[in-house]
Amino acid sequence: MKVRDGAGTRRETGLTRAREVPGVTDERYLTVSDPGQAQFTISGSEFIGHVRPVETVVAAESFVEAIRAEYDDATHNVPAYRVRADPLREYANDDGEPSGSAGKPALNVLQGQDLENVAVVVTRYFGGTELGVGGLVRAYSRAVKDAIDVAGVREERPHERLHIEVAYDDSGTVRGILESESVEFDADYGEDVQFSVRVPTATSDELRERIASATSGRAAIE
Repeated sequence: MKVRDGAGTRRETGLTRAREVPGVTDERYLTVSDPGQAQFTISGSEFIGHVRPVETVVAAESFVEAIRAEYDDATHNVPAYRVRADPLREYANDDGEPSGSAGKPALNVLQGQDLENVAVVVTRYFGGTELGVGGLVRAYSRAVKDAIDVAGVREERPHERLHIEVAYDDSGTVRGILESESVEFDADYGEDVQFSVRVPTATSDELRERIASATSGRAAIE
């Protein structure tokens, strides 16, 4: 079992708070295609890079917490993310590594590849040999790059989430429209029918209008 090294006591040094960056648009952007993981060992220290596509800051932070929980015996779990919000949100944390040696290099990789809506965590099990700041920068950067290579990169259109509530009489009409538009959705059949729809931002208004017209305004759309 991996054991936390004494030299790896958790510290709050090197904290980079969430940063807001202007310039998020409705244009296409790059993100990772799938979750990915890559690992390697340097001077006895094991590094594991984890990456995942996310759509919200909440999803990014949930991913970070899930990795921390799964690898709670690790010396460090270093997070970074870039999430399209209004404006773009960026975050990184050194998680006890020397300031600027871990979180910022991880974030730099995401910035350098112009990736958005992506979260990463690099897990380190300390192997007994100090790598120095330069060695840590190279190791954390490599862990992120390797995980991205495994995950793959794709171009994506900005999306938003619509919530649609209708009576059963209109549910077939709405479902037919959503299927004809080839959008992703979940349906919950309770007292009424609720659809949670992931729709490209560029066509969101058109879809709203189409559903409102087809149901004569009976559909509640948020």
